[in-house]
Amino acid sequence: MSGQEDLSRVFADREDGGRRLAGELVRRTWVHPLVLGLARGGVPVAAVVARRLGAELDVAVARKIGAPGRREFGVGAVTPDGPAIYDEAILRRLKLTAARMARAEARERAEARRRLERYRNGRAPADVAGRDVLLVDDGLATGVTATAALRDLRAANPRTVVFAAPVGAPGAAAALLHEADDVVCVAEPPDFRAVGQWYADFRQTSDEDVLDLLFR
Repeated sequence: MSGQEDLSRVFADREDGGRRLAGELVRRTWVHPLVLGLARGGVPVAAVVARRLGAELDVAVARKIGAPGRREFGVGAVTPDGPAIYDEAILRRLKLTAARMARAEARERAEARRRLERYRNGRAPADVAGRDVLLVDDGLATGVTATAALRDLRAANPRTVVFAAPVGAPGAAAALLHEADDVVCVAEPPDFRAVGQWYADFRQTSDEDVLDLLFR
């Protein structure tokens, strides 16, 4: 796990974050690497990493399940087909149960399936078995969406699975080591509050942006 660099300045944009992340990853030896961008914001970062490593690029989708009335506050996450995961401590704190979140879970799973179908556009998914797989996002905050995606990947029998992002919350990378063989962050700034604060340009990535990068 890395993440010791002090960020004196924010990343210019996701492409800049990808360049700096690729600088960390290119030092390693990878076996038949596959780079998966966690849609949507992770795909521009992953595209840069894949080019630098000479690796295949594909997409992964996981959706945050938001608290009632606070959809941006994630209490869990779901992928198109895997089981939903929840942060049990947050559920207890908010006096929620997984059963109460069933409607939100179904909504986010439907959106995850819609996105993946659009991004694949009829293509078969990349083969994961026996390969070193890098799951790339633009940042790591709570880790709940990353955890959902990593568990899906494990089920497909990769050789190793590594999560990588330009920036992560202190402690989040260490916690994610329960799911990944390694976690690589360029930096874990102590005053981390949100991923977007570490980018000068953090404009939303669109479905069209994702498609352009995948098919370029």
